[in-house]
Amino acid sequence: MKIKRILVSQPQPTSEKSPYYAIMEKYGVKIDFRPFIKVEPVEAKEFRQQRINILDFPAVIFTAKTAIDHFFRLCGELRITVPEEMRYYCVSESIALYLQKYITYRKRKVFFSPTGKIEDLTATMQKHPSEKYLLVVSDMNHKDDLIHFMEENNAPYEKAIMYRTVGTHFEPDEVYNYDMLIFFSPSGIASLQRNFPNFVQNDIAIGCFGPTTVHAVKEAGLRLDMEVPTPEFPSMTAALEHFIKENHKASAKK
Repeated sequence: MKIKRILVSQPQPTSEKSPYYAIMEKYGVKIDFRPFIKVEPVEAKEFRQQRINILDFPAVIFTAKTAIDHFFRLCGELRITVPEEMRYYCVSESIALYLQKYITYRKRKVFFSPTGKIEDLTATMQKHPSEKYLLVVSDMNHKDDLIHFMEENNAPYEKAIMYRTVGTHFEPDEVYNYDMLIFFSPSGIASLQRNFPNFVQNDIAIGCFGPTTVHAVKEAGLRLDMEVPTPEFPSMTAALEHFIKENHKASAKK
């Protein structure tokens, strides 16, 4: 089936130079931007109930840009000055670079996985064997693969719930208006299942970003048609353009 309409589970890009717009124009596809989840903050009063002292941790692990925003938001609300020597471990380079919004970026204290997989941070983390890590997570998704990795490597850690994810409401058959669905987090897959408990994939293609989202797709019993990142296609837009191009070629041959 030819891909004509795509749902991207992210907010609409604010820049007119976004590659998504170029893809729409080049391939004649319609892309709608609508998150399957929305994020709500955990307020300072509620966070205190977790009895976590942020300054007890010399290192923080981030798996999403949203986590970075809420970490520094809470630090501000709690009137905590983040130490200059704090070390940051990120599952991707894009997340690491996002830290520049809040800190002076220095390679000696910001580390990232070049592949988007937490396992590739092992060597870096082993240089600090006594490190105690703060994992910034949401209430819905505690990144089970990350927890498994930490425990497998005997790395001391504490989970800090700093934000919560709430599913977006969809009309009963709305998802079937699309030829392709693109997800960026396991929470999006969970929201799909809640909104459409009897969802049948059939010819609807599914693409996703990141190993945790890949795992969530497979756990849900869905067919994964496009996985990002890969060495050939590190970004979602590059992978999507290639996928559409190949799909249109195949459809033209039929």
